[in-house]
Amino acid sequence: MQKLIIHGGTPLSGEVYISGAKNAALPILCASLLTRETLRIENVPHLKDVITMMGLLEQIGINISIDKKFGISLTAAHLSSLVAPYEMVKTMRAAILVLGPMLARAGKAKVSLPGGCAIGLRPVDQHIKGLRAMGAKIDIEHGYIHAKANQLIGTHIVMDIVTVTGTENLMMAATLADGTTVLENAAREPEVTDLANCLVSMGAKIYGAGSGIITIEGVKSLHSTTYQVMPDRIETGTFLVAAAASGGEIHLKKTRVDILDAVLDKLVESGAEIESGEDWISLKMNNALKSVSLRTSPYPAFPTDMQAQFMVLNSVAEGTAIITETIFENRFMHAQELKRMSACIEVEGNTAVVRGVTNLDGASVMATDLRASASLVLAGLIAQGETIIDRVYHLDRGYERIEEKLSWLGAKIKRIN
Repeated sequence: MQKLIIHGGTPLSGEVYISGAKNAALPILCASLLTRETLRIENVPHLKDVITMMGLLEQIGINISIDKKFGISLTAAHLSSLVAPYEMVKTMRAAILVLGPMLARAGKAKVSLPGGCAIGLRPVDQHIKGLRAMGAKIDIEHGYIHAKANQLIGTHIVMDIVTVTGTENLMMAATLADGTTVLENAAREPEVTDLANCLVSMGAKIYGAGSGIITIEGVKSLHSTTYQVMPDRIETGTFLVAAAASGGEIHLKKTRVDILDAVLDKLVESGAEIESGEDWISLKMNNALKSVSLRTSPYPAFPTDMQAQFMVLNSVAEGTAIITETIFENRFMHAQELKRMSACIEVEGNTAVVRGVTNLDGASVMATDLRASASLVLAGLIAQGETIIDRVYHLDRGYERIEEKLSWLGAKIKRIN
């Protein structure tokens, strides 16, 4: 089992590049199922979840090749197995994203139900409801979704809740449906728009991505294209918070400022000075760190994936902050670990009250999920003394070469077995 050892107390300073977005790359990889021709994807982050998804797609029958820059070419000329087994889906919930494109292209699919998750239930009922509305026959037996449809039919779907993977699954399925599909109450996340842009590049007709209503006119077939994955807004936000909380100065390259408004607003509120250009963001911390209250909500509001990082920032900021989590019912598990590091946090239901302290103390802590693990790394960077983080495999699911990048910024961090 690998662990991270961090010696904290050093302000982060320097320049680092941002990797491609995991949450955009995974659905775009699945889009390769929609065409017999080759889809080439660039700026793909080298992450555990990406490797797992490629393994699943190879099992289904996609031919995959990778170049020296981790550009990935996928050719789905023949699909040999229309199954996403439990062994794959249990390690990565995004595997549910093969359901829509497999059903649309091949007329049937067998996909394991994802089951529970450390941070909440995250059911897939909206995926099933939408595909049934498009004419699919769906049965759930022995923990698997069995879906069949000779031809999906365009229809009007109003989703009961905003769901990113639900929107992506139904949008991909609708590209090959007969007629027009309208998705209402659709997710507006930039990663959904990135998938839509890739599909349009493949010949799909999609309008309104990035808004609450997406219209898809079905086409007979999609064709080959080369597509570059957008930068990771959560990695961008994580590095910015790390610099702010440590009192440092950072310059981020290969990123975008237009997908981070809610996060940047809170950083400015905390006392950070921020400048930006088309593909870069700089942050400087010349002022005292002030606590910021926040409430997570679907995009374009404050992202749930940045909540844990801001809890760390508030732990050492002046004042008291109230953090309200509205997306997942069990996403404060990092609070208990931060309290082991002398943070002053009280959790009741979906609300955490964080009172800033002068210093965090290094301690042995355990990661419980991807973003919680990032928050513990941030806490270790600003704590006095040594922090040892266990179960860092969570971190490798969403952050490419994180200890190497932090080392470039002056962090004293190393990985051990």
